[in-house]
Amino acid sequence: MFTNARSAESTRKRLLRGIQAGPLHDYLATALPDPSMSVRDLSLLAVDLETTGLHPKRDRVLSVGFVPIDGLSIDLSGARRFVVQAGVEVGQSATIHGITDDDCADGTPLEEVLSEVLAALRGRVLLAHYTDIEERFLSAACERVYGARMPVARIDTLELHRRLIVRWGEAPMRLALRLWTARERYGLPIYRAHEALIDAVSCAELFLAQVAEMQADGREITLAKLAS
Repeated sequence: MFTNARSAESTRKRLLRGIQAGPLHDYLATALPDPSMSVRDLSLLAVDLETTGLHPKRDRVLSVGFVPIDGLSIDLSGARRFVVQAGVEVGQSATIHGITDDDCADGTPLEEVLSEVLAALRGRVLLAHYTDIEERFLSAACERVYGARMPVARIDTLELHRRLIVRWGEAPMRLALRLWTARERYGLPIYRAHEALIDAVSCAELFLAQVAEMQADGREITLAKLAS
């Protein structure tokens, strides 16, 4: 995991010198967004993964959904969803996300999915609700396929929610930090949970609501202030 945008940028430059031509090389060839960039000018990619579990070394990605955000606008024309040929049984995780072994058998090979994700994420900030999951699983998948991890600049809507509710004197209980609870705070609509693209769009909507709340005092908001 890369702790901030500047360390991720340093890692990107180092990895670029040794990586072979391909999707990860193309991703690494573009600088990460500058931490001083205003949120109005940022390009982000809201990403959600469904997996067989929570441990990237032994669990696998089953589905990927993402949608771009340009400035303060969600670009639904760039939204994508993939079910992945995981090469493993989904097991008990199917009770959460509803993806079956047959779905995965008919899915897209991981290498093709990674190529799409890396192309969409190039030059953008990774946005997710608890970014550790998305970053760790995508980086582990890149390491298996390309032999190197994926440095990212990232914004975590869970962390932003924690900051905002503490700011307003509310207790940051575990359940209060969940994506759907965070959306309730802004009166955002209720969607079906644990579907990768729907969750990615939900995260994008939450982020814009959070930014609007943070902008209420008129201060400039930069990537450095938002980054996790």
